[in-house]
Amino acid sequence: MATGAIVDGVSCRVIAGVHKGKAGTVEDRHVSKTGAVTITVRQADGMRFKTLAKNVEVI
Repeated sequence: MATGAIVDGVSCRVIAGVHKGKAGTVEDRHVSKTGAVTITVRQADGMRFKTLAKNVEVI
């Protein structure tokens, strides 16, 4: 999946990693010096978590 499709405000579902199975709305997208794209996801209940963009799919 192209990480360019992951922008603020889109709904996503985590398909791999520690937060697998969780879903929410993308709030923040950041590209590190090494090129890893991280995002902050806010769930419907208000809880937030950070994960790698490669571990999510847009729904």
